[in-house]
Amino acid sequence: MNDENKPSTTHTPISSLGEFGLIEHLTKHARHRHPETITGIGDDGAVIKNDEELTVLSTDLLVEGIHFDLMYTPLKHLGYKSVIVNLSDIFAMNATPKQVMVSIALSNRFSVEALTELYEGIHQACINYNVDLIGGDTSSSKSGLVISVTAIGTAAPEQVVYRNKAQEGDHIFVTGDLGAAYLGLQILEREKRIFLENPNIQPELAQHQYLVGRQLRPEARQDIISLFQQQNIVPNAMIDISDGLSSDILHICKQSNVGCSIFEENVPIHPESYHMALEFKLNPITCALSGGEDYELLFTLPSEEAKKVQDTAGFFDIGKITSIDKGTILYGKNGRADQLIAQGWKHL
Repeated sequence: MNDENKPSTTHTPISSLGEFGLIEHLTKHARHRHPETITGIGDDGAVIKNDEELTVLSTDLLVEGIHFDLMYTPLKHLGYKSVIVNLSDIFAMNATPKQVMVSIALSNRFSVEALTELYEGIHQACINYNVDLIGGDTSSSKSGLVISVTAIGTAAPEQVVYRNKAQEGDHIFVTGDLGAAYLGLQILEREKRIFLENPNIQPELAQHQYLVGRQLRPEARQDIISLFQQQNIVPNAMIDISDGLSSDILHICKQSNVGCSIFEENVPIHPESYHMALEFKLNPITCALSGGEDYELLFTLPSEEAKKVQDTAGFFDIGKITSIDKGTILYGKNGRADQLIAQGWKHL
């Protein structure tokens, strides 16, 4: 047996690398062999040249027990969300989604009626965002339900926005309040524990519809992309907030080779999120920075372009891009400066 064919005798835990470290490790030898491949691994979506337009593709896996719990997640909401999380990636590239493909693996505990409910949510998302369901695959599974969605979109070459073009002096914006989805998850987990201890107690969710809704049935920010087009704005860099503000701004900084200054007092937190965080004895800013699954857009604009949206409702100027030597800093309300740490969702 040749040395190169011998199995490895070392054992490195995947968790020691984390999701993005694992991706870098596995794809470090990947090379683009076709001129149509503009951007591959490392952004919200891959970009392929297609005549006069660019095609943008993104795919995500949702795995039962990892990404969702069917004890409190309605199947219709799950179907809807599975499409939304992929469309959000397309919008994060400043592109327009056109099609989705949905593949599922499921165990025999699921009935035709259950899958019909799941697909009701998928179809509703397609209607709401004007995309076509064009195919997919099905398979059996021994570990519950697995959903894989691939979203396909298009954009003009000059409109596509990547993570690696942020410039020193850019203003950093987010498009809505942060931390609500995480706190909605905490409410659902709390009610689950209460129910398991006493099945006669009904969940108290009515008074938390906003937070629970942000977790179970999020929306992608298609309206922001339309606003950019109306105002002829193209951000320098953009990403959707799926893993948490701190993790996602660090992605932009790493790929753009820059630093950042984020100001706690400017980070938008919904009043319900603020009070619920305190009820759970959590720091509201920690929830906003590290919660994840908000699916708001995080983008940077040069000062002149930033003036166009400074007074736009729902746009929050939370900081600035700095030189790399200044680091990635969070300035607290008390003026304290702390290093931003990626404490958001870890996939592996």
